[in-house]
Amino acid sequence: MKIILNFSRCKSAKAQSVTYLLSIFFSLISFITFAQVTDTTEVNQLDAVLVSAVRATTKTPVSFSNLTKKDLKSRNLGQDIPILMNFLPSVVTTTDAGNGVGYTGIRVRGSDATRVNVTINGIPYNDSESHGTFWVNMPDFASSLESLQLQRGVGTSTNGSGAFGASLNMLTDSYSNESSGEISNSFGSFNTRKHTVKFSTGLLNDHFELAGRVSALKSDGYIDRAFSDLKSYFLQGTYVGKTTLIKALAFGGNEQTYQAWNGLEDLDKLRNDRTFNPSGMFTDEFGTMRFYKNETDNYQQDHYQLHWNEKISEKWSTNLAVHYTMGKGYYENYKENAKFSSYGLTPIVVGGTTINKTDLIRQKWLENDFYGTTFSANYKQEKLNVVLGGGYNKYEGDHYGQIIWARYASKSELDDRYYEDFATKTDGNLFAKANYQIAEKLNLYGDLQIRNVHYKANSAEAGLVNDNFNFFNPKAGLNYEVNAKNALYISYARANREPNRSDYENGSPRPEKLNDFELGLRHIDSKVKLNANIYYMAYKDQLIVTGALDDVGAPIRENSGDSYRLGIELDATISVLDNLFIRPNVTLSTNKNKDFFFKRDGVLTSLGNTNIAFSPDFIAGNIVSYVPIKNLQVSFLSKFVGEQYMANIDSEGSKLKSYFTNDLNVSYEIIPKSIFKSIYLSALVNNIFDYKYVSNGFFYTFDDDYSNPPAIATIEGAGYYPQAGINFLVGLTLKF
Repeated sequence: MKIILNFSRCKSAKAQSVTYLLSIFFSLISFITFAQVTDTTEVNQLDAVLVSAVRATTKTPVSFSNLTKKDLKSRNLGQDIPILMNFLPSVVTTTDAGNGVGYTGIRVRGSDATRVNVTINGIPYNDSESHGTFWVNMPDFASSLESLQLQRGVGTSTNGSGAFGASLNMLTDSYSNESSGEISNSFGSFNTRKHTVKFSTGLLNDHFELAGRVSALKSDGYIDRAFSDLKSYFLQGTYVGKTTLIKALAFGGNEQTYQAWNGLEDLDKLRNDRTFNPSGMFTDEFGTMRFYKNETDNYQQDHYQLHWNEKISEKWSTNLAVHYTMGKGYYENYKENAKFSSYGLTPIVVGGTTINKTDLIRQKWLENDFYGTTFSANYKQEKLNVVLGGGYNKYEGDHYGQIIWARYASKSELDDRYYEDFATKTDGNLFAKANYQIAEKLNLYGDLQIRNVHYKANSAEAGLVNDNFNFFNPKAGLNYEVNAKNALYISYARANREPNRSDYENGSPRPEKLNDFELGLRHIDSKVKLNANIYYMAYKDQLIVTGALDDVGAPIRENSGDSYRLGIELDATISVLDNLFIRPNVTLSTNKNKDFFFKRDGVLTSLGNTNIAFSPDFIAGNIVSYVPIKNLQVSFLSKFVGEQYMANIDSEGSKLKSYFTNDLNVSYEIIPKSIFKSIYLSALVNNIFDYKYVSNGFFYTFDDDYSNPPAIATIEGAGYYPQAGINFLVGLTLKF
């Protein structure tokens, strides 16, 4: 692939798009009565300091959404965190097993999870090498969340990988003043069930609390054999003083999932046998098609965090954290006709015939350690709020493969590792953020970050990698409070980001660069809360997915030269009646590679400006909530995702159709007079109209110069991830 840059070809189209979006934006302003916005961020606990260094408030000139424990409560029945975030602006979610349990994924503004920075209490969670966020390693983590904030675009400076689509920071459970216990059970379609037990001692002697959670979650999945067997725990000890908060946390999970990441490439089966799963399929020695029962992914991950927050004075507070994460696991595959040479096996002679291929079962292992520190200091007075912070973290990963069985191989060879790679990565950053009130209604925001990354690996596919990156990420903006109900903001943010392990294995990647421009409006009154935001994200050397997958189901990416995302996001909360609320959101965007070149049928061809893969131009969501009587809530949730391409060449064969799904959520809380503090019942019917849709897929091309010599023909293929039709979950939570 070769990229030719030509700015002039996109200037006219871009100018038209900007004019169109600006006209929508300022039309909205003209219909709104202005008033001053106040900061509605509530800080009721010292725990908020854990994430205050990386969170935005209404005075910060970035677009963001918050979800609280209360927001998640009625739908927290076993589906993973990305699925619970499905109705936020610019968000698209998917799940390999088709029902929201097991491997799940999220995209924000068209950027996948490897480009969404994720932190837990300010500590990086993204895998250092792949940049991915594997929620399956933390099943039922939503049950231990106090709140989360999704910042779209570059957002504010944070720890860990660069945010190229969004950043997500999560705050775990606060401490409790009173002792409590909780038992929660849910059951649903596809033999899905979740069992959770929580407890808190409350503050003992007004200073100490011990709290925890254990969970077990199982599901057969919508896709054939795509079962999940998940277990997790969460334990925290807290010391609360007059000016001190110390928290020690241990949490983690163990997962076994049958692989469903290969998708479905057979269109006939997609139409007539949607749940077919090709993973583990093989032909035995009698010519019978079978499925290997242990084609599974197995992983254990444990996290340890220690936080010390200190309020030094009315103006100064500090936060210091140390952390350690340990992971170990493997996935297992049955491979047919594997070459001996690829696995370090010695060819054998049987009956005078040399055998060079064999069926075998392999395990690909990963053992890794991630540890380091994060820190921040906050100075706050009437007109000035300054945060100084940063972190230094190190990753060590051991990758190796073993053969546990082969039809033709000596037993002594089965214990050998057929490959062994080791990687280390250090990641250090320092940032300074300031929000200064330069006039009565005008705030100036500044944010400077320097980040150093050193990655060293000896990958079998990529060879020796030894790269060092130094990034400077400035950000600045203005927030103007027009009157008591409205505020305008404008901001600029720069982000840089290093390639991940797969990028090195698939080529010679370059680091990415992003300039993000945001223009927004916030409106708050007694009946309506409205956020409107225009963004223009200009990328240099963006690593975009080609549509193809590697042998572990991960997307293959390539640098694309220049590209951009331009869009408008609208979201609102409207109180129609005292007991009726609607929360709509919509994103209109255009996402383009500039002057894209592609080699088709052996000829390098200019495709002009093409659509960036997995970036729909239209995304909309809505939640209608009705409270007919006290403690009873009925919600109708809708999500529309426009058509999107799975590759960057605008091939009709790579197009995913638009889809529109609707869910029904009902919850009711009983407050008894004895035994229990609360009895909470909830029910969720997903995809209530049984719509047949595909939320994700892949697309690949290859040059076939064998079947039609001497001509070269480009062959296209695609795979799909069907999602479940109508399905349900019901739950009961007892609190005492």
